[in-house]
Amino acid sequence: MKLDLSKQESRLPLVEIPEVNKQRIRELEGEFLNLYKIIGHNPTMLTGWIEFAYSLRRDCTTPRTLRELMILRGAQLCNSAYEWHQHKRMARKCGVPHAQVEDLMMWRESPRYSDAERAALAFTEAMMAGDTSDEVFDELKKHFNPSEIIELALTAGFYAMVPRFLNALRIPIEQETLDPPVASAS
Repeated sequence: MKLDLSKQESRLPLVEIPEVNKQRIRELEGEFLNLYKIIGHNPTMLTGWIEFAYSLRRDCTTPRTLRELMILRGAQLCNSAYEWHQHKRMARKCGVPHAQVEDLMMWRESPRYSDAERAALAFTEAMMAGDTSDEVFDELKKHFNPSEIIELALTAGFYAMVPRFLNALRIPIEQETLDPPVASAS
């Protein structure tokens, strides 16, 4: 499955991110994304979104690389070009091997994933489908303690909601992240 990264027309206009949110994004070393320029229509919701999303990114004990693989798998399942694009960039930054991203559609057959990663990806898919079997959960428990399972469940749950939100509002990918500038010949 190839995700369409073409520019789409947003269902709501992009707005200026409120200054209080901009300051918090700067503190968290984030970017001023179109996602925030849409949620900025409701600054209270944007504040909650930022705090929760960054808590999942920064305050967990499970490997960030694992959580990025889970997020990317969710983006594939929901056909969310925006989420795929942004989290592919994040995955690269935090050290997810390119080969794992490339093999994500066929993670079950690929030799590039550990048993723990496979358990987390199966759990992600089950949560996305809304039906986590005992078998999937029992396998997850072999690799993760209860605190880590909470982190993984919250990651999978939040990032099951995110692509639905992005797709429903047709939030466009930031053009500058799609087409890096070409150095001019002097």
